[in-house]
Order: sequence, then structure tokens, then C-alpha cells
Amino acid sequence: MANIRSAQKQNRKMIKNRARNRAAMAALRTSVKKARAAVDTNATDAGKLLKKAVSIIDGAVTKGILKRGTASRYISRLHTRTAPAATAAA
Repeated sequence: MANIRSAQKQNRKMIKNRARNRAAMAALRTSVKKARAAVDTNATDAGKLLKKAVSIIDGAVTKGILKRGTASRYISRLHTRTAPAATAAA
């Protein structure tokens, strides 16, 4: 446990920020999993779920939870997974 007042405050902030970041990452992972599942099963709402997942990923970058390159990789892999399903349907 920290003895200095500023270090104690920093610990309190760290706990709050960690909880916020963990919740945001959990929401991000859930939306990505839903989008993947929808694309793999050729669900009718796959496009909507994909758009929502991309939006959440971009929001995580804005909040500083994900790095830009990591987000770009996630989005790229989602779109790559979508491409074969789109060509098979056409």
C-alpha cells in the first residue's frame, strides 16, 4: 500500500480506470464475437453487427483502450472474413 497521498490517489484512479477499460474490452470482444458468428452463419443481420463491431473498435481507439494498429488488424480480419461470405451469396 502506498504511503504518500499522491500515490494513494493514483492507486484509486488506477482501480477505476482498470474497471472502465476491462468493461470496454469485454464489450468489444462480445461485439466482435457476435459479428464473427453472424458472418460465419450467413445471418441476415451480419452487416449490421459488423458495422456495430467496427464502431466499437474505433471507439476503443478514441478512448485509448486499443492501439490504432491493433484496431486496424481487428477490422481487417472482420472484413476479410466477410468477403468470402459476400461472394458466395452473390
